[in-house]
Amino acid sequence: MSKRPPLTLTAGLLACALLNVPGAQASGPDQAAAVRRAVDEAMKPIIAEHGLPGLAVAVTIDGQRHFVEYGLASRTPEVPVTRDTIFELGSISKTFMVTLTALAEVEGKLSLSDSVTKHVPDLKGSALDQVRLVELATHTAGGFPLQVPDEVKSEAELTAYFRAWTPQHPPGARRVYANPSIGLLGVATARAFGQPYATLMERRLFPELGLRRTYIDVPAAEMGSYAWGTNRDGKPVRVNPGPLASEAYGIKSNAVDMIRFLEANMGVGSVPAGLARALSATHVGYYRAGEMIQDLVWEHYPWPVALERIVAGNTPPALLNAPATAIEKPVPAQGDVFINKTGSTGGFGAYAAFIPGKRIGIVMLANKFYPNAARVKAAHAVLSRLTE
Repeated sequence: MSKRPPLTLTAGLLACALLNVPGAQASGPDQAAAVRRAVDEAMKPIIAEHGLPGLAVAVTIDGQRHFVEYGLASRTPEVPVTRDTIFELGSISKTFMVTLTALAEVEGKLSLSDSVTKHVPDLKGSALDQVRLVELATHTAGGFPLQVPDEVKSEAELTAYFRAWTPQHPPGARRVYANPSIGLLGVATARAFGQPYATLMERRLFPELGLRRTYIDVPAAEMGSYAWGTNRDGKPVRVNPGPLASEAYGIKSNAVDMIRFLEANMGVGSVPAGLARALSATHVGYYRAGEMIQDLVWEHYPWPVALERIVAGNTPPALLNAPATAIEKPVPAQGDVFINKTGSTGGFGAYAAFIPGKRIGIVMLANKFYPNAARVKAAHAVLSRLTE
């Protein structure tokens, strides 16, 4: 059985804001031109190879933002992608969810070392008595399926499903990527706050992050900016909400808001002090799983890092089910790391990556699913070139 790590709200939570930006980076028009060249060289080949209808890319370098857009958000009628186009984030939604959990811990509403059933008492007496919130947040709860089963429709059926769940592994032994466990963390977090999850996101977290066009439910006035995804048959598609969708994969956003989110994660710009602590807490490493260190949903690698290592860490076998080793003393948030997260729905593919110590990050939002390896290679190429 893997040793389960101790839980702390780690020191160094604001370290990212204190790190220097590499002096070799250009600024002004020279920087803009360098970013454009790097992005074009990395993105145009994957657009052609994978037939991406549209792609919005945002790069931040020490708070200087650059946007590059390609293709169409909709084919019928033809609507070009812009920096304001709203895309489905898929599992990048989980990074917002754990930020809310970390904020609840900062405010004393829960502890990551709490059992799940302390906050979801209707599950007491089930196997979840032995699972801590941190294990939900690191995919190490014991082996849920990737998705909530199709037959589970109602809240009562969801509760019955969790009560009947039988772990495949001891908590902390394996990293098994699963929407039900992350979704359950969202339920526990919302109960700790005593408010509905969507309310907490849309009326508190998004505004405190400075996000103006990020949604769980896209309002009617914004539907014209909401891209159409493309499924495997080339048909237009958008995500179908299901149980725990909001918590696990249901957030929609644009390149402007998402690059702001990465800046907040790097300590660039201003957010409330408690939220800054929470953001940094999501970068604490709790488990080693293959090539990666597993943070709270985010995954990180030492920087500089060989491209092959990040690609290997983002392959389906490594992401979905791999042995996990608990880190006895969780690794505090650091600067010299490459932090990343992929996200997908049936018609969209997203990627976010940043290097806190360089204060540089990239967001890639596409309205078609395409392989993680292509996303990683393109982002790594851009970040490597711009930090040379």
